Parts: sequence; structure tokens; C-alpha cells
Amino acid sequence: MKLYDEIITSWNEMLLEQNVKSLPVESEVLWPDVGKDNMILRSDMAYELGGSSASIPALGGTAITDDDTLVPQDEILLVGPDLSEIKGDVPYARLAVARVRGEEMGEGNTLYNAIRNIEYVRYHVNPKGFMMRVSAMHERESVRVSKDAIAAGLDFQTVGNMMLQSFHRNTKVEAVKIIFITTPDFPYDRLSSEIRQGEKITKTIDHMLKNIMTDCSACSLQEICDEVEGLRELHFKQ
Repeated sequence: MKLYDEIITSWNEMLLEQNVKSLPVESEVLWPDVGKDNMILRSDMAYELGGSSASIPALGGTAITDDDTLVPQDEILLVGPDLSEIKGDVPYARLAVARVRGEEMGEGNTLYNAIRNIEYVRYHVNPKGFMMRVSAMHERESVRVSKDAIAAGLDFQTVGNMMLQSFHRNTKVEAVKIIFITTPDFPYDRLSSEIRQGEKITKTIDHMLKNIMTDCSACSLQEICDEVEGLRELHFKQ
């Protein structure tokens, strides 16, 4: 299960150049999850992580591995100011690296669906006052944070722990590293490129299932197959 390991390694390299804070992991979170009722109007908003302008980075990415050296345990990391320290719209990225039981991920369509189910955890975490806005078309993941939530003490530690709990509802997940980035001087362009590469890998798995061909020279996805360890082997298993 090395499909995303190079991307995860690249993310870790970027973090080495930053001031990274480790936030406590907790088994119990008292902050309410309000589900589909998590609507925040502009008049109730303190600020937006990622902003409403396309010029402000707003990124979300999930990568999967079975390597316990890449994700030895549950972690919540923060690069940049916490929610209470932010006074206006800032760049934002939310990364999750999930360590899975590789033998349970399966192959073919089972593998593809297992990967997507882990990625879609982001749609099932709705902390009160923290409204995620995901646009797959524009490759953006921003968050509206309410004034009331800031006043009540919402922070990334709380949000991160709620995300961890959601990931662990999937029995294939062993450990997760959650990373929040709000600093203005992070290499967001490079990060965006890596996230896009991860999505290409996942789409390539789906493409293999729907377009079985053995002539790699005629395939539009040959380049990514050549670059990513495990993809070509996965292809010829189909």
C-alpha cells in the first residue's frame, strides 16, 4: 500500500521547515457535532479559513498508507495561529494521513471504495460553529468559523479530536495524523500540487477498473503509472 507514500513523505518534508505545534489527543470530546444544521451566515462569521477569494489558499487533502513509520500513532499538528489567535481571513490547509490495515483494503473496486470512504470522513465532521465548505470542482476546502464558537473556546485541538474519532469509526483505520495549516508563509503551491497528485492516483485506480488495457503505451495515464510505486502492479492484477 505504497501508492501515496511519496506524497506523505513530501508533506513531512514541508513540515520540517515550519514551526509545528503538537496538540493533545483526547479520547472524549464534549463539543457538539451539529451535522447538517451547521450553517453559518456571513453576519455570524468571525472569519473564513481560506477566505472567499480564490487568491487565498484553501486546501484539503487525505493520503493513505500502511507504513507505521509514517503514522506511528494518532497526532494533531498545527502550523500557524490557532482559532482564537486569528483575526481575519487567512490561508488554510487541512491534511489527514491515515494508516490502514493494508490487508483489509482489498483490490480493484473494493480498494477504490475503501479509499474514497476514508477520504469522505471530512463530510461527516461538523463541529458547531466550524462550517466546512468543500468545492471539488475548484479544488478548495475552506471553513467558516462563527463568532459564538470563538467566544466559547473552539480550537483546532477540539476539531482535530472530532476528526480522529470520525476516522476511527472505519475499522480499517489504525492511526491518523491530522495537520492544520494557517501560517501565511507555507509553500501552498507545492502542497496544492501534491494534493492534486494524490487525487490523480485515486482516479487512476478507478480508471484501471473501467478501462482494462494491457498496452500501456496507448494509455493516457501511463505517466502517473510510471511515477507511482504500486500502480502498475495493481493494474496487471485486474
